[in-house]
Amino acid sequence: MRLEKKATAVSTSVAGLLVLMKMTVGILSGSIAVFASAIDSFLDLTVSMFNYFALHNAEKDPDDKFHFGRSKIEPLAAVIEGTVISMSAIFILYEALSKIIHPKEMTHMSESIAVMIISFIITALLVAFLTYVAKKTNNMVIKADALHYKTDLFSNGAVLFALGAIHYTGEYLIDPILGIAIAIYMIYSAFPIIKEGILMLLDAALKEDDIKAIEEILDSQEGIKTYHYLQTRESGSHIFISVHTVFNVSITLYDAHLISDSLEAKMKALFKDKKTHVLIHMDPYDDSDINDEEEDW
Repeated sequence: MRLEKKATAVSTSVAGLLVLMKMTVGILSGSIAVFASAIDSFLDLTVSMFNYFALHNAEKDPDDKFHFGRSKIEPLAAVIEGTVISMSAIFILYEALSKIIHPKEMTHMSESIAVMIISFIITALLVAFLTYVAKKTNNMVIKADALHYKTDLFSNGAVLFALGAIHYTGEYLIDPILGIAIAIYMIYSAFPIIKEGILMLLDAALKEDDIKAIEEILDSQEGIKTYHYLQTRESGSHIFISVHTVFNVSITLYDAHLISDSLEAKMKALFKDKKTHVLIHMDPYDDSDINDEEEDW
């Protein structure tokens, strides 16, 4: 089993445990903050299960129907996860505002505090594990999952602080106000996840630094006169690069192929943690102007 899939299996198990703990105490205590955290953990459970499914299918080899594989399931999963985070934040915001309008006394404070302490410790361990996997694999789904649980870690800490403050001050308004703050932070955290996933689904080019590194390889390669139509895109754990290289008209096909192999190896070395696919079109002369005219026509 790939490390990414193991990570999603662990996060799914942890989310299930946290849902059971928080939902029980949240319902008994009447705390919006604890209940909001329980709802968030339930969504974590759903998303982690979906992420496992996404990674399982994304790693399948290309077939007759999907010639380029299913790697775009990964950014799709990231967009769904970001959307789920945003929707849960809106629900928490609604519940918090409702409690401000219709205040209600909280109970079972000691149990609530104990559960949130345990949740904080478990979530911190999970965040450390997911962050390690994300750095090691550079997988978009795991990075989104790690960020998701990191927001949970902050919200758990904030809920724990609020419960302590309520316990000592008796001011129950702290609870819905904190719920509003958590909801805003969740939406703020979800935006970059959704943005990155959408850009990948739309086949956006690689980052400017990555493109410059590719151009430097092409500029320094002996045996080619120039190049054009450099195109790049990223799809989950896959990177696609295509370029037209211009050779001297008298070069042999064998020599041109050796140079192209060298270019391909250098480009793949730039992205060691990714599955890089390089397509080099070998031109005997610069036909970029002719092709531009055909496209305009």
